[in-house]
Amino acid sequence: MKKILGIGNALVDILVVLEDDFLISQLKLPRGSRQVIDRSLSTKIIDLMKNKDCTLVSGGSAANTIYGLSKLGIYAGYIGKVGDDRYGNFFESDCLQNGVHTLLIKSSDSPSGFCISLVSPDGERTMATFLGASCEMASTDITNDMFEGYDYFHVEGYVASDHDFITDVLKRAHQKGLKVSLDLASYNLVEANLDFFKDLIVKYVDIVFANEEEAKTFTGLDPESALDEMAKLCEIAIVKVGSKGSFLRRGSEKVYIKPFPINRCMDTTGAGDLYASGFLYGLARGCSLEQCCNYGSIVSGNIVQVVGARLNDDAWDLMKDDLRRV
Repeated sequence: MKKILGIGNALVDILVVLEDDFLISQLKLPRGSRQVIDRSLSTKIIDLMKNKDCTLVSGGSAANTIYGLSKLGIYAGYIGKVGDDRYGNFFESDCLQNGVHTLLIKSSDSPSGFCISLVSPDGERTMATFLGASCEMASTDITNDMFEGYDYFHVEGYVASDHDFITDVLKRAHQKGLKVSLDLASYNLVEANLDFFKDLIVKYVDIVFANEEEAKTFTGLDPESALDEMAKLCEIAIVKVGSKGSFLRRGSEKVYIKPFPINRCMDTTGAGDLYASGFLYGLARGCSLEQCCNYGSIVSGNIVQVVGARLNDDAWDLMKDDLRRV
């Protein structure tokens, strides 16, 4: 079975389920947005939430994907940067407890990053992120032996903001023979780095994950047309269209998968990340592309029915039964 390595902004997710959207309005955060905030605003938000129930989990897009892969039984490793502090220690401990092989870089100067996720009653999440040490990875932090023994390298789009860093890292991964998968992460990130993303994908990326908004920003087209355009740049392109399912194209092969039936959408946090977990799980096992898409649909369909991007072990065991039936 193939082994998968991930890299991304190592963040501790602080999840808060809201009774209404008053706090979001009070903080003047666009509902459903992902905002990068400074230390001052992060302190203010945490102070306003001090009497609310909060859940801490290790997070970040690629970290969520790697977590899902590990819970599905894939040998999965993770590269990220944290501070030498409470949140950094929590992040490492949480990864290890979930079977992830950590390759963490620790900063002695900067605090760990965290993402405050405010979950509205309808499941929509508004995220305020303090990046801290997570965005300070440098090429010198990444050694070539980190890639040893892995077959796939999964990258979250957020780390592509540092063009020189991600270009160097992906170039080295390719030289080591790893297949590279990239999650475009957010439409505003794609918009700000469009030409760079296109060049990066053509040169170093084999698999691209995008949701409907990201695909439209990348191509200016509707999901299926965007899929066709994106597939010209890489080996496999995947466009997720939420409750409508997902599309995949590899060369002339095209797949459409219906969404996994759910009882109630509680929280969309991590849905796209865990879709990538299911899909890459299928690739690691040598499954057909249709099976891979179905796996992605099943895993993401399960994750939206709970708050946060984590499931308990019983839920993972039940999900594995669903995967075996595909």
